[in-house]
Amino acid sequence: MSEALRKLLDQGNPQQPVITPHVGVLTLHFQLYACEDLKAKRKAFTAMKAVWGKEPDLAVAETADHEALDCATWTIATLGNSSQQISQRLDQVEKAIQERIDAAILDVHREIL
Repeated sequence: MSEALRKLLDQGNPQQPVITPHVGVLTLHFQLYACEDLKAKRKAFTAMKAVWGKEPDLAVAETADHEALDCATWTIATLGNSSQQISQRLDQVEKAIQERIDAAILDVHREIL
C-alpha cells in the first residue's frame, strides 16, 4: 500500500470506539411426561423454535438429550451491549418459556460472557 493511500485511509477513519458485545447463554433442562415417541417430544417444544427462534436477538437450539423421550435440553443465546441488558432479556425469555412450554424445568444455567 502506498504512503499516500495510507494517509487518506487514516484521515477518513478517525478513532472509533471499540464496542465489545456481551453474550448471554441460558440453558434449560426440561422433564417430559407421557411422550411416547420423538414426534410427541418435538410437538411439545414447537414453540421454542417457532416463537423464540424467530426473535432477531436470540438463537435457540436443542443442545442435548436429542433421542431421550423423558427429558430435553435447550439453549438460548443472545447478544447485547451490557450484561444488565442481557440478564433482563434472559429473564424475560425464561419467564415466557415457563408460561408457554408444557414441561417441568429441572435446571436453569446462565452464563454471561
